[in-house]
Amino acid sequence: MFAPHLRAHAEKLLAEARAKGLKIATAESCTGGLIAGLLTEIPGSSDVFERGFVPYSNQAKEELLGVPAALIRQHGAVSEQVARVMAEGAIRNSTAQLSVAVTGIAGPGGGSDDKPVGLVHIAAARAGEATLHRECRFGDIGRTEVRLQSVEVAVEMLKQLL
Repeated sequence: MFAPHLRAHAEKLLAEARAKGLKIATAESCTGGLIAGLLTEIPGSSDVFERGFVPYSNQAKEELLGVPAALIRQHGAVSEQVARVMAEGAIRNSTAQLSVAVTGIAGPGGGSDDKPVGLVHIAAARAGEATLHRECRFGDIGRTEVRLQSVEVAVEMLKQLL
């Protein structure tokens, strides 16, 4: 289902998190659960992967992860600020110590001059530590490719927190 190199990255992430006794949660908007899908593709992942949120709508971001509606109105759902709160909310609303959140515009529509298709904000959090953020501008490379590249960056960012 996933490319061999993605599976290898996921296996390494899970092994390192397992060795440190850490659990992982995901909060995925534009990836729609692909990160959770990748992690659960690996046998034995249930002792590390705690849960996944797929808050696709703004209302779901508010209800499931505690993203303030005012923050979404001020910065937009696709923003650094929202990605950070999503990642932190995933930890608050789970028993995980690590989380990653993704919000973006996968296309083909929905982009603007300020927020073009291919813009993705990814945040990774570890309980008690500063939340990481990365803005990715993949370009209009196709919906599937934007989503898969977002998954790859998300796994890299989780590895940075170990």
